[in-house]
Amino acid sequence: MSAPADPGARRRGRPGYDLETLLSAAATLFTERGYDGTSMEHLSQRLGITKSAIYHHVPSKQELLRLAVDRALDGLFGEVERVAAVEGPAIDRLERLVRGSVRVLVERLPYVTLLLRVRGNTEPERAALARRREFDRIVAALVARAAEEGDLRSDVDPATATRLLFGMVNSITEWYRPRRGADPDALADTVVAVALAGLRTRD
Repeated sequence: MSAPADPGARRRGRPGYDLETLLSAAATLFTERGYDGTSMEHLSQRLGITKSAIYHHVPSKQELLRLAVDRALDGLFGEVERVAAVEGPAIDRLERLVRGSVRVLVERLPYVTLLLRVRGNTEPERAALARRREFDRIVAALVARAAEEGDLRSDVDPATATRLLFGMVNSITEWYRPRRGADPDALADTVVAVALAGLRTRD
């Protein structure tokens, strides 16, 4: 009797090139060359495969873009769901969300980097920007709630505080480079210590 097929097995176009490999390469190329400046030919050359092998996984370049930015957004909204399931002061949930967002950035660096560069020129980009705005609204609501509870300064506009807070988080994409032994949690500790220090009313 043959062994049952593994339901979790990844679909492959050819050995060594699964969808995750393809998306990672696409995200990197879209960031390097820009979406409009990247063709399927560029991607096939980068991976050393035929264009037909790419089309085995996705029907179009736009679908590649959508899947790539969704890798970043799904990670961020996964953290939102985890935070929403936790009871306690808003400041604690905000800190959890910042920490989780840093981990997502580190673990999905090519995708977050690409997400931060989309400008709304295509339908996938416009959808991504809409989800980013929703994420910002969730963070701003947490900031406002923490101010109401007396844990964050009430004289700082929540929307502005959110932009500054995640401006710091997002800036990590400009300089962070994965290396052996790097600790995402230690990086998150530093971001929380620096980013929230000016907003807190007390320890």
